[in-house]
Amino acid sequence: MEYLQHFLYPSSFFASREPYVVKTVLGSCVAVCLWDKRLHFGGINHYMLPTWNGNDLASPKYGNIAIDKLIEKMRCMGSRVEDLEAKVFGGGELLDVGGDKPSTQIGERNIQVACMLLDSYKIPVIAKSLGGKRGRKILYFTDTGEVRHKFLEKREV
Repeated sequence: MEYLQHFLYPSSFFASREPYVVKTVLGSCVAVCLWDKRLHFGGINHYMLPTWNGNDLASPKYGNIAIDKLIEKMRCMGSRVEDLEAKVFGGGELLDVGGDKPSTQIGERNIQVACMLLDSYKIPVIAKSLGGKRGRKILYFTDTGEVRHKFLEKREV
């Protein structure tokens, strides 16, 4: 099958009833892939920071906004929240900042926001690849919900 292609940049989201393969690259960012098992289409977001603090613009740069916006977009396309399932990727800690406070690190906080919000919507997470010290490349197929991902190797500078 020939897929339309879309590259998903950070701070954005995408959903389509057409068969797309959506590509993105994650470090500490998180991507939530939603799949409507009744209507057979999906959407994905890519956020950089965990929560919007009320300042600046409420953009999908923030996990709480990006997840709400993706769910809202899919509902506008006919989805019911109870028909959605999620796959979650990213949240790596690629920068070695030292110290022993992992809960203050962006990747870990991004993961926590995804898990908390999906749980509050009662959307089951059926697959995940989270945390670690490496980035990930994601390919998301909107017509099947399939996600292919691979770890990226750190390159010596």
